[in-house]
Amino acid sequence: MKEKNFISAILYVHDNEKILLNTLETIENMLNKNFEKYEIICVNDASTDQSENIIRRFATKNDNSIISLINMSYYQGREMAMNAGMDLAIGDFVYEFDTAVIDYPSELIEKIYFKSLEGYDIVSAVPKKPNQVSSKLFYLLYNKFSNSHHHLRSERFRILSRRAINRVKNMSKTIPYRKAVYANSGLSMSHIEYDLIQKDSKQLTEKENLFRKRTATDSLILFTDIAYKITLLVAGIMMLAIIGVAIYAIYTYCTSQFVAAGWTTIMLFLSGVFFVTFAILAVIIKYLSILLHLVFNNQDYLVESINKITNQ
Repeated sequence: MKEKNFISAILYVHDNEKILLNTLETIENMLNKNFEKYEIICVNDASTDQSENIIRRFATKNDNSIISLINMSYYQGREMAMNAGMDLAIGDFVYEFDTAVIDYPSELIEKIYFKSLEGYDIVSAVPKKPNQVSSKLFYLLYNKFSNSHHHLRSERFRILSRRAINRVKNMSKTIPYRKAVYANSGLSMSHIEYDLIQKDSKQLTEKENLFRKRTATDSLILFTDIAYKITLLVAGIMMLAIIGVAIYAIYTYCTSQFVAAGWTTIMLFLSGVFFVTFAILAVIIKYLSILLHLVFNNQDYLVESINKITNQ
């Protein structure tokens, strides 16, 4: 017997023409198998290949599916694109597929839904061995310096209840990094681990790498106290250095040494002080720029068009 809850599935798409059809078929088959009513929302983040045409052809061949296509005006990254899809989703439960790569058993799609029915508002599919070393480093830093009791890990997709979606939207108008906001929502979370059945062979473009680094930097500053601790450590080191210089000055005076002998040391020290001061100011400026963007940027993303493709 199929579930009566209405399901929304959001799929992020960016230059995935080689694997997109298989991904759409896998998601559609699993949803059709388990749910009476569902929709698939494809967010095309300014793909330059045939991804959009593949989605349109797939939609016209599936009479029982409600498929929406969101075309972003220009490349805006995974976070903003998925936020656009979430704003359009109307399901009681919403799947978020952050990538078109399916490196997990298809049965996992239904497993995390039934896991959520056990009382969890957010359930994620987590690979046992992440592919990228950079991801391991980011999560290591985030989990070490974050105050959240939910540790972040690499995820392929997740399901959210409508309560979780409403809670997150009430917490912040702009969501710069969804996983961090979910972890700080205070709702019950769980995950299911799986073994990779294939590796993601797609190479990230320079623009994708830039957005990933920007998201990682913003997330570490916004959701952890790593910047504060680094600043505090630097300030402490400088205070010790100042004490050392004071002791050196007193020693020079008491031993009646030629005062000019310490001129080079003092100048080097002052140069270091100014360097560190400007480094701290750079961190403060980064804080202010992020806060300014979050508070005053009324338009989170720009959409070129939205097409609901269905034969019903």
